[in-house]
Amino acid sequence: MIVRPKDRITTSQATVILINFIVGTGLLTLPRTSAEQVKTPDIWITVILGGLIAMMAGVIMVKLSQQFPEKTFYQYSQEIVGKWVGGLLSLLIVCYFLTASSFQARSLMEVTGYFLLEGTPTWAIILPFMWVSLYLIMDGINPIARLFEIILPITLVFFLLVALMSIKLFEIDNLRPVLGTGVIPVLKGVKTTSLAFVGPEIMLLLLPFMKQPNKAVKVVLVGVSIPLIFYVITVVMVIGALSVDGVVTRTWPTLDLIRSFEVSGLIFERFESLLLVIWIMQMFTTFTLAYYAAALGLSQLFKKNIHPFMYGLLPLIYIISMIPKNINDAFKLGDIIGNIALFLFGVLPLLLLIISRVKGEKYEENL
Repeated sequence: MIVRPKDRITTSQATVILINFIVGTGLLTLPRTSAEQVKTPDIWITVILGGLIAMMAGVIMVKLSQQFPEKTFYQYSQEIVGKWVGGLLSLLIVCYFLTASSFQARSLMEVTGYFLLEGTPTWAIILPFMWVSLYLIMDGINPIARLFEIILPITLVFFLLVALMSIKLFEIDNLRPVLGTGVIPVLKGVKTTSLAFVGPEIMLLLLPFMKQPNKAVKVVLVGVSIPLIFYVITVVMVIGALSVDGVVTRTWPTLDLIRSFEVSGLIFERFESLLLVIWIMQMFTTFTLAYYAAALGLSQLFKKNIHPFMYGLLPLIYIISMIPKNINDAFKLGDIIGNIALFLFGVLPLLLLIISRVKGEKYEENL
């Protein structure tokens, strides 16, 4: 793939892209989903373990991609396992990104419709969101990176502000005892928390656009560490304020925490709308990148211009996002996507890395 000079992104831009891609629905749902599995206050330990696993998986994906620095996974997979198998794997990943973008759109519709725009038709919420995303991705990765650089600092500032303001509801006893029931409950939740860090797979496509692909490992380590800090703060504050038993019964525990306090004398006395605004921006970034990744995959698989695929995927994303009948079905779709991601990006890159190394050694021996 020939990358135009204006399509090149810096190491910091790649890091920002990865951070934005990881932080999404998990910010609102992670305390509940992890509490359901762990059932003890040690959820924060499980979150840290999940983040470390995501880092290791991300490094493996980077090591694989660094062997083909000018190509995306869609292109080099065919060199490793052949045209047909590689094409099939690439098509699976396109389907993954397509379904992931649909899930993000549906999650946005559920939360916005419930908290902000009650009674608004679903199409009126989702379609403007999709159209703005289409407009953004039309000119490639560079405008995406520049917008993400604007969104991330806003997210960091407002998230930390809201988290600090909820500290008066925090009770340290809700986080005790540490490992009171042993290590086993913590390990039970590792799979759930690992799913919250789904996102490093974008590195399989990002390296050809990087000015310095040799720094991609650093991108993964920093790009996963910041969402890890986000998630640990979220889980600690929510569990500390609402307790494990209180979290399990709530659909959106993070928003419930923000809604449970007021700060008088400020311009804003209730802060859930503020959190929703930054969360919607994060959902937009995750949706946009998954949408672009799916269109890029089809473009490279069929060796055609990317723009027709961008237009063609838009109605497909809308249709898939409307398949879940209710919010529980939407969560089930999210779980399915996560389980598929564990295989596609937890097992597959390692196998391909081993195969490519073996083939490379055999090629050197024959020289």
